[in-house]
Amino acid sequence: MRLTIGKKLFWGMSALIMLFVALSQLLNSQFLEDYYVLEKKKQLMDIYSSINKIYQGDADSISLELERLERTTGIHIVVCNSKQEPTYPVKKTIQEPNAGNPPIPQPQNLNQQNSNLPHPGPEKELSFERSLIQLNLDKISEGREAIVFSKDPRIQTNFINLVTTLNNGDYLILNTPFASISESVKIANRFFLFTGLLTLIAGSVITYFMSRKLTMPILKLNDIAQRMARLDFSRKYQVESTDEVGQLGESINSLSTQLHGAISELTEANKKLLEDIERERRIDQMRKEFISNVSHELKTPISLIQGYAEGLKENVNEDEENKNFYCAVIADEAKKMDKLAGELLDLSQIEAGTFKLEKSNFEISRLAAKVMDKYQPIFSEKKINCNLMAEQGLIVYADRFRTEQILVNYLNNAINHVDSQRLITISVQSTQDKARVAVYNSGQPIPEESLGKVWDSFYKVDKARTRSYGGTGLGLSIVRAIQEIDNNRYGVLNKWGGVEFWFELDVAE
Repeated sequence: MRLTIGKKLFWGMSALIMLFVALSQLLNSQFLEDYYVLEKKKQLMDIYSSINKIYQGDADSISLELERLERTTGIHIVVCNSKQEPTYPVKKTIQEPNAGNPPIPQPQNLNQQNSNLPHPGPEKELSFERSLIQLNLDKISEGREAIVFSKDPRIQTNFINLVTTLNNGDYLILNTPFASISESVKIANRFFLFTGLLTLIAGSVITYFMSRKLTMPILKLNDIAQRMARLDFSRKYQVESTDEVGQLGESINSLSTQLHGAISELTEANKKLLEDIERERRIDQMRKEFISNVSHELKTPISLIQGYAEGLKENVNEDEENKNFYCAVIADEAKKMDKLAGELLDLSQIEAGTFKLEKSNFEISRLAAKVMDKYQPIFSEKKINCNLMAEQGLIVYADRFRTEQILVNYLNNAINHVDSQRLITISVQSTQDKARVAVYNSGQPIPEESLGKVWDSFYKVDKARTRSYGGTGLGLSIVRAIQEIDNNRYGVLNKWGGVEFWFELDVAE
C-alpha cells in the first residue's frame, strides 16, 4: 500500500502523541509517589512554621486554629509539654447540662460500634507519639526537625512524621498516613491513563483533519503538475494563503502560464513551418507539373510546324492548294502557341504580384451584349442559339478588360462543350450588392470529382476533345486568379441538361 504524505503525517503525529502519553504514564508511575512524599514533607514544614509563629506556650488558646489546620490539611497535630505530656489534643469530659443552659452538642463517631465501651486513656493513646519523641530526641534536642517514616503498631498504619520543638521547648508532632499518599498516587495514575487515552483519541482525530487540511493543497498542486506534464494548462491553483504552499502555488501558476505561452508559440511556429513546407512542396509539384504541361502543350504545335515546314522546304507537294494548306496549319499552330504564351504571361504576372486591376464604373449588360455580338459569326457557323438575359442599367465597379476576358473564357468554354441542342444562355442579374454573370451551355455535366479541379492550370476533363478545339487548360485558371485578386466569388454548377459557369462583380455605389 502506498503511503501518502497525509497518511505519513497522521501516523507520525499519532505515534508522537502515543509516545508522550506512554512516557508521561511511565514517569508518573515511577516518580509521582516520591514527588507526593516530597510535597507532604514541605507541607509538614509549612504547618510547623505556622504553628511555631502563633504558639505562646498554651495549646488551648490556639486549639481552634489547630483544629482548622487539621481539618483543612488532613494532618494530625499533637502538642506535648516539656514533660512529654499531651496538651493538644486533650480529651474533655462531657459536662452535665445546667438547668438554665441547654447541653452543648458533641460530635459523634459514626464508625463507633458501641458508645458504652470504655475510652482508652491518654497514656495509651499517645504512646506512639511519645515513642517518636524518644527515638528522635537526640536530633530535636539540637533544635532540628526530624522527618521520619514509621508504623503505628496500634492501628498497623504507616505514617510520615515530623517531630520537633516549638519556640518554648514544647514538642510538636505532625503526621499524615502514607496510605492516603499511595491511594492518591493510584487515583492520579488511573486518571492520567484515562485522560491520556482521551488525548490520544482526540489528538488522532485532530491530526487526521489537520493532515487532510495540510495535504489537500499539495494534492491539488500535484494534480496541476500532472496535467502540465500532459500539456493541459487549463487548471490553475487557487492561492488562499501567503505561506510556503501559497508561494509554491503562485510559482506553479506562473510556470503553467509561461509554459502554455511558450508551447503555444512553438506549436504555432511548427504549424506555420509545416504549412510552409507543404506550400513549398505544392509549389514544387506545381512547377514540375507546369513544366511538364507546357512542354506537352508546345510539343504538338512545334512538331506540326516543324513537319509542315520541312514538307514545304522539300517541295513534298508542289501544287498550290497543298502548299496553302501547309501554311494554314503552320499559322494555326503558331496562333495557338501565341495564345498559350499570352495566358502564361498573365499567370506569371498574377503569381508574381505585378498583376493589377484597373477598375472603373460601366454597365455590365452592355459589355455582355458587345461580347455576344463579336461571337455572332461563330454562333451562325456552328448554328448555336445564344440568348442574353440581362438586367438593364446595372452598373458595376470592376476592371472592364479583365471582366471581358472572363466572359470570353466562359463563352469559349461553352462553345467548345455545347451539345447537339446548341443552346447557350448569358444571364446578368443583381444579388444584394453584387452583380452575378453566368454562362450556361447545354451538354454533358462535369463529373463530381472534377468540379473542383477545373480551375487548376492545364487541367482538362477530356484531353482529346480539348486538343481538338485548341484549348490550353489555362483559361479557367486565369478566371480564378482574377476573381481572387478582386475578392469576388466564382464557380461552376451542374444543371439540368447542361453546365453553368458564373462569377460576381461589385455593384457601383
